[in-house]
Amino acid sequence: MPRTPTFTTAERRRRLGRRHLLAPSARTTSAATVADALVGLHATDAATVFLSVAARTTSCTVDGLEREMYDDVALVRLLAMRNTLFAVTRELAPYVYASTARAIAAKERKALLKHFAEDGGGLDAAWLEATEAEVHALLAARGSASGSELAAVSEALRTRITIFPGKRWETVQGVASRVLRVMAAEGRIRRDRPRGTWTSSQFRWTASEPWPDLPAAEARAELARRWLLSYGPATEADLKWWTGWPLTDARKALAASAATDVRLEDGGSAYVAPDDTAPEPETEPWAALLPGLDPSAMGWADRSFHLAPEHRPPLFDRSGNIGPTVWWNGEIVGGWAQRPDGAVVWRLLADRGAKAAAAVEAEAARLSAWMGGARVTPRFRTPLERELSTA
Repeated sequence: MPRTPTFTTAERRRRLGRRHLLAPSARTTSAATVADALVGLHATDAATVFLSVAARTTSCTVDGLEREMYDDVALVRLLAMRNTLFAVTRELAPYVYASTARAIAAKERKALLKHFAEDGGGLDAAWLEATEAEVHALLAARGSASGSELAAVSEALRTRITIFPGKRWETVQGVASRVLRVMAAEGRIRRDRPRGTWTSSQFRWTASEPWPDLPAAEARAELARRWLLSYGPATEADLKWWTGWPLTDARKALAASAATDVRLEDGGSAYVAPDDTAPEPETEPWAALLPGLDPSAMGWADRSFHLAPEHRPPLFDRSGNIGPTVWWNGEIVGGWAQRPDGAVVWRLLADRGAKAAAAVEAEAARLSAWMGGARVTPRFRTPLERELSTA
């Protein structure tokens, strides 16, 4: 019987540096290439998409990234894994939708109709269908519009309902954002250029065609295979966490993807993509400053191979969201922030020597130049980020 391959921590870090495009020799020139390499970019915080791309490219500017996203539509935002907003390539989007987003969209529609019924104001599925048709007509005429612009000309979108009537947390809300969220979740409209700069999460909307109706099991297998190529070796618990799938679905997807069984250095079981067991070539030493929620920090449930437990408290908020991080050769060694005057400042939580400190300083300068005059405050603020930003 062939011996089960074993992956050391050093090997996993080498894979991360090359496959996540973080080593300088692995960097690329397009946002779409970055998104595919990471199987999607976290997009809950609009700035994360841009800063994740900036860390992994040699010449992709803000203008260039915006062209890819909004003119070429090479990237689209989907409410997907873990009910979180991701930016993925158009080629990958049908698999993400069928494996994950479609079920989320169904829940969103069901929840909205439940709110209508509880409100008792007469809104129902027929009203929602008519309002969605009106939104499509308005977007067809305008090309794109913000939620407030649509509501200004649509009486239906100005409707207000009572959420959780009779509860202590009862509140009255407008329906516009909820209707648009459902339509976006179903792929019938998509997020277009923001109303402000690239750091803004206030998007305009534009019409879109629904994604192909792929079988869910087939899509999950393909997504698992791609994820393993980027994040393997990884465990079924890692895949379950990253996708938000039930454990049964994660196990079936791994089996259907023909994942290869391997061992980790601590003796635990894990998987890689089919026959993806060859040693990863060495890269040159590398440093990186990654934004909060970057996929390289959020890709696993167990991050012990790149994050020491004692460094977790200053780098995470109370909900488990990671803030801006400093990396050295595949390991999180500190955090960074931007001061109100625009200066990028950082602190190492682990001393990796003068060469590492110099490389981090160079990356901080590169990031500062890339951002230009922009000011970025993470949506989810962590203890170290708050401290550095005000120091």
